[in-house]
Amino acid sequence: MLNLKINHSLILLSLVLVVATSCKTNKQWEGQGEIQKVNTETVPVQRQYRDIFNLGNGIYASNEFDGARLNGIVMVNDTIISTLSTPENTPINTSPWYAFKLWSEEEQKVTLSLTYPENINHRYHPKISSDGINFVEIDSSELFIAKKTVEEKIKTPSATIRLSISPDTVWISAQELITTSDNKQWTNELSLKPFITKSKAGESREGKPIEVLRIGESDDKAMIFVLSRQHPPEVTGYLAMKAFIETISSNSEDAIAFRKKYNTYVFPLVNPDGVDNGHWRHNMGGIDLNRDWEDFNQPETRVIRDFANKKVKENNGKIYFFVDFHSTWQDIYYTIDPEQKGNMPGLVPALISETGKEFENYNPNVKPSPGTGKRVTSTSYFFYEHGAESLTYEIGDNTSREFVKKKGEVTAEKLMKLLLE
Repeated sequence: MLNLKINHSLILLSLVLVVATSCKTNKQWEGQGEIQKVNTETVPVQRQYRDIFNLGNGIYASNEFDGARLNGIVMVNDTIISTLSTPENTPINTSPWYAFKLWSEEEQKVTLSLTYPENINHRYHPKISSDGINFVEIDSSELFIAKKTVEEKIKTPSATIRLSISPDTVWISAQELITTSDNKQWTNELSLKPFITKSKAGESREGKPIEVLRIGESDDKAMIFVLSRQHPPEVTGYLAMKAFIETISSNSEDAIAFRKKYNTYVFPLVNPDGVDNGHWRHNMGGIDLNRDWEDFNQPETRVIRDFANKKVKENNGKIYFFVDFHSTWQDIYYTIDPEQKGNMPGLVPALISETGKEFENYNPNVKPSPGTGKRVTSTSYFFYEHGAESLTYEIGDNTSREFVKKKGEVTAEKLMKLLLE
């Protein structure tokens, strides 16, 4: 059992009462609608045709690399290129991913039109790279986003980019291109530390390894669990997760003490098939993995469920905190209803409050679940099954990468302090 000092328990209880009271009046805590259960049995997905495409006029395109998404491309005239990105299957949310390479025999200027199926709207601000590793946003002066108003909401059905191409390849991508090989390089480097071990917890539908990092020197009596990339395009959440984990793995006084008391288990890339196949949201079973935490029809969710259950059972341990990193339109914390009690009541509200104090003029957007007990998502599963104080940590698509990193670092620092007290 985890022992908390009496004075800290009283402080934490006070924080719970303050936050719970504010939930009734603060619009930031108005909550979210109940996430509906859906059928998560496997359905077909459409694989994209990968090739090097000769567009004419000395221009070529390719989607022959991990993370690519290019379902069609054509030269409309001498200077206009139109691309098509379609989802792996439907129904699906509006998160159209695209990633491809362009080059030409001679330097020339072109206009690139990014298009999607009917009723699908452009989401991600295009990124560009000369090496496929380092990406920067397309200059806003070279980007035109077509907009229309539908039911009082602004819709963005397509985007047009003006750019120069040459024999030097240029990558165009919805977000930074971070694939399973990039993740493997990061985890390999991290696991050189003596207190970190990497292992294969299981396999994806396509047989790719689902890796887990163990960070700590404890006995698994007290654990935290971390997930990322259930949804392939959600790169900003992955970047925040990296900063969070690197902080826990640092040589700070709190990190060293934390690792002696808690073991952290990290699944940094839950959906490797979806990431490498350039999916908009689903795995190779055609399913949103973050809706499969009740029926466990997909191998990826079963791997994590079985791993967590085994760790808890083997050492009679507890999972005190769970966080799942995602990306959406803006920074949001999706939490469990604060009136629900887990293994350490008040931890999540206190964590959000303490983290927010470190950023000037930062008002966190917090949306608790209704607290019905349904286990549709990973957050609800780990709370209602294991009592872990749980949080879905959403980062905005266009949030400054410097802020993403800083927020991940500060969140880890505050979490360690709260759990150590």
